[in-house]
Amino acid sequence: MSSLGIRASLFQMHSHGADSSAGHGRSHGRDDVSALRAAFAITVSVLLLEAVGGWLTGSVALMADAGHMLTDAGALAIALSAAWMARRPRSAQKSFGYGRAEILGALVNGILLGGVSVGIALEAFERLGNPGSVQVVPMLAIAVVGLAANLLAARLLMGSSRENLNVRAAFLHVLGDALGSVAAIVAGLSLLLFDLRAADAVAALVIAALLVVSAVRLVRESVDVLLEGAPRHLDMDEIRAEVERVPGVISVHDLHIWTVSSGFLAMSAHVDLAPGADPEDTRKGVHRLLHQRYAVEHTTIQTEATAQPELLSIGSAPSEPTG
Repeated sequence: MSSLGIRASLFQMHSHGADSSAGHGRSHGRDDVSALRAAFAITVSVLLLEAVGGWLTGSVALMADAGHMLTDAGALAIALSAAWMARRPRSAQKSFGYGRAEILGALVNGILLGGVSVGIALEAFERLGNPGSVQVVPMLAIAVVGLAANLLAARLLMGSSRENLNVRAAFLHVLGDALGSVAAIVAGLSLLLFDLRAADAVAALVIAALLVVSAVRLVRESVDVLLEGAPRHLDMDEIRAEVERVPGVISVHDLHIWTVSSGFLAMSAHVDLAPGADPEDTRKGVHRLLHQRYAVEHTTIQTEATAQPELLSIGSAPSEPTG
């Protein structure tokens, strides 16, 4: 606040918008839940098929993709759990609801994903030095079935992923599964056509690398949310400048934007008012900007009145000497 400003705490305002109750709970439509359930069922079915098939055919690439799908099944389970948890009503103790359960699950999922990738990589390096025999035709058939199932699951999630960040994360996981199936197919064709014995292990290493990337991203994003860091896709300097362009605003300070849970952003700030500005109108203008342009669901805005320059002289003149 500038030296001309004086704090007017009675103008502290909390803005929730017309749909903030939905923001706290992050409603998930029935279509979203149905799509997640169907994708989960498909993923678990293919996971079992690839795990058994990889063990029977001796393909480490299929086993690696099964490991990938195991983590993605976990991600889909987290998404379903989040949809269920989001429907639970807020309480005095859980004023923002239960959305953070999804973030904790994602953090655990990311750590497990990293562990799975290390195990796959170790097995693949061992196979590079001592390639085992692989039953190529069954391996290819299972990989093709896995790819078709992944593409079907992705198709089910595609529509909801455009509007729901929780579903979008699941959609990206399923696309990763599809890439793993493609790697297994390429390895099988290389074995079948060129007898490249190392192709299976190389494909497993590629899948392990994909797992590491997903694990790092999951852990990093989860930690960012738990530490209440500003969302990476938002430019805080730009937002500060845009808020200061709202009529009635001179400056903004103590600006914070954080993620409560996936897709639910919150903001708090102190706003210095221009002389004569209406606190309520200004607050609504700031909320409208943040909600419509930056998808911030919940805003807490404290307006601070700026003193008229002539008021600063009151009591500042030296007192007259008394006789």
